[in-house]
Parts: sequence; C-alpha cells; structure tokens
Amino acid sequence: MMKALFTAATGMKCQQSYIDVVANNLANVNTTGFKASELNFQDMLYEHQVLPGTEATQNNEVPTGLEVGSGARIVSSTQNFAQGSLNQTTGNLDMAIQGLGFFRITMPDGTLAYTRDGSFGLDGNGRLVTSNGLPIADNISIPSNATSITVSSAGQVYINTPGATAQTLAGTLTLATFANPPGLNNLGGNLYGQTVASGTATIGNPGLNGVGTIQQGYLEASNVDVVTELVRLITAQRAYEINSKAIVTADKMLQESNALVQ
Repeated sequence: MMKALFTAATGMKCQQSYIDVVANNLANVNTTGFKASELNFQDMLYEHQVLPGTEATQNNEVPTGLEVGSGARIVSSTQNFAQGSLNQTTGNLDMAIQGLGFFRITMPDGTLAYTRDGSFGLDGNGRLVTSNGLPIADNISIPSNATSITVSSAGQVYINTPGATAQTLAGTLTLATFANPPGLNNLGGNLYGQTVASGTATIGNPGLNGVGTIQQGYLEASNVDVVTELVRLITAQRAYEINSKAIVTADKMLQESNALVQ
C-alpha cells in the first residue's frame, strides 16, 4: 500500500510543475515575441511481477504479464515557436518577423543571442539596439541627422538626410534560422542561446531560401492562447486533486490494516 503513496506523490509533483509552466505562459501573454511552453511527461519504471509469455503450465504461456508502475516524471519542456500575430505600432524602429528566423544580438561578452522581439531603438552612438541596449549583430548605425528610416521586407535599412535627393542604405538586417528551434536555450529577456540540440545558426537574407520577411512598424505578439492555458490550468488542478485523493485512499487503507492488529 505504501507504493501507492509514493506513486501518487510523483503525479502531484508533475502537476505542480505543470501549473508553474502555465502560470509563466499567462504572465507573458503580453510579452513581445514570447513563445508558449508546455511540459512533456513520461511514465517511470515498472515492477514486473509476471512477464508476458511466462510459462503457466507445460506448453502454455500467459498472454499478458503483471506489472505495476511507479508513477510519472517530467522529461522535458517544449516551446511552441508558432507565429504570433503582428500588431501595428507607431514606431519606425519596431520590426516583426513574418515567418522563420531570429534577429541576431551581440551580448556583452561578444557571443551571439537570438530574439523574435523587434522593439528596437538607438543608443547614444546611433547603433540599432534592443530595449535592453544590446546591439544587433549587423552593426547598423543611424546618423543623428537622419530625417526618416525605412526598412524593406528584405531587411535593407534606408535613411533620408537633409540635402540628399535619394535615400541612403545604412545597412541590411539578416536573420538566423535553426534546424531545431525548440532546442534553443531560453536566456530570459526575450533572448535565446544556441545549443547542440538547436543546431548551428544559418544566416540568411529575409525573404530568401525560406527565411521570413521583416515588417516595419509591427511587433510580433505573444503566441500564448489564454483559453488554452486556462483549460490546461483546470485539467492540471483536477489531476492534482485526483492524485491527492489516491494518497488519502491509500492512507485510509493503511489505517484499516493497522486496526486489524490492535
């Protein structure tokens, strides 16, 4: 009977973590470029009391065995990289990726990080930077006398300056794609890091070879579906309750067993 107590406890722990993930998704429902996560569960080791095919009598085998499981465990978390909706803004440095790809960001230690958050701005040197002040890896700078900024769907950044009769190309944005985006390491701050599981970043121009395009004046919204997350919250709560009921039932049966010897 003690086995039931520990087995049900593993289920409760799994549901606690599941609710934590759902809560994080809901907390980031308005986070630009956020991708929802979900947990993957796996059953644990089984105690095989009778193996299938065990000889019952001479020339006869049992068709099924007798096995008792040990509960469940969390095996991984997966981020859903489905496209979020594009919301129009008034910022000419706001950019959204329509399709596959990530903006490349240079970290303070010189390594690269990747993001779907295109809410860019300019630092004191005119560099194109994230909302946290991290420069994009394409090293695009906008002069202080620029009167307008235009970004094409192919990533070319054009500026107008006083006295110029034509637009000037300030630089071109490139995007990174990965063989397995869910394998990226979530660094926080809307940033991802490359891992062995994600594969090496492939750098491409927007709109070519399957790479997404850039939409100026838009930001990609979180792809969290509030209704789906609320349903998951309810199912996790009910699963937690059922596992707690299993513990209470096992405890009552132990009490009855103990009462027999009194």
